Amino acid sequence: MRFARFRHGRRQGYALVEGELLRPIVGSPFGRWRSGEEIVPLARVRLLAPVRPTKILAVALNYRSHLHQFDQSSAPANPELFLKPPSAVIGPEEAIVLPATAARVDYEGELVAVVGRRARDVTPDEALAYVLGYTCGNDVSARDWQQGDRQWWRAKGCDTFAPLGPWIATNLDPTNLELQTRVNGEVVQHTNTSLLIHDVARLLSFASQVMTLEPGDVLFTGTPGTTAPLKGGDVVEVEVEGIGVLRNRVEAAV
Repeated sequence: MRFARFRHGRRQGYALVEGELLRPIVGSPFGRWRSGEEIVPLARVRLLAPVRPTKILAVALNYRSHLHQFDQSSAPANPELFLKPPSAVIGPEEAIVLPATAARVDYEGELVAVVGRRARDVTPDEALAYVLGYTCGNDVSARDWQQGDRQWWRAKGCDTFAPLGPWIATNLDPTNLELQTRVNGEVVQHTNTSLLIHDVARLLSFASQVMTLEPGDVLFTGTPGTTAPLKGGDVVEVEVEGIGVLRNRVEAAV
């Protein structure tokens, strides 16, 4: 199934995606729900970020193809997790805004896991049972701030630096999904999640030993390869097999 969060006129909620149609549901995919009778054409709604997380976890250096960019000679023994603020979230077709004082802002296409129920102290064998599904994400990063600051709060946490969407797809195997990032139609990242250093189950279990994960929280699982800077006017697309395409335009700050 695919769950989209949408706005149609004054109405806002979740719906099942059925091809080019949406079927609004009564309730929430994070609890009890049932499908409604109404059908709405997808083209007539505005898709919103599929979740409103209480926290966003992300992991650095989780593909070997990405290690060389940061002069890392070996993979981290434990997941290198960090937090992004919920205020950074935007949805499909919304603009990534480049801060006026940042010299370089890069794309980072990623598979994102969406927590479906409260998770605390779960084992890797249990972890995937706590996942509702998966979506596409872009861990937008101001590289000069990331390299110059002692903390990553502004490099990773600016408004618009956590695009998510287009919806949540359930019943996927997160260990074998093709991922592509495109800028203006050109493929700039391409990998398979089988190449993750720490897989989704390991990441969720590791995080849950420290903090309680709530329904709707999200985990960015890492970006592959070499990234490059964005500029105003660019269009970034992150596509994950079995999910769809997250598309965002890029704007320079006024």
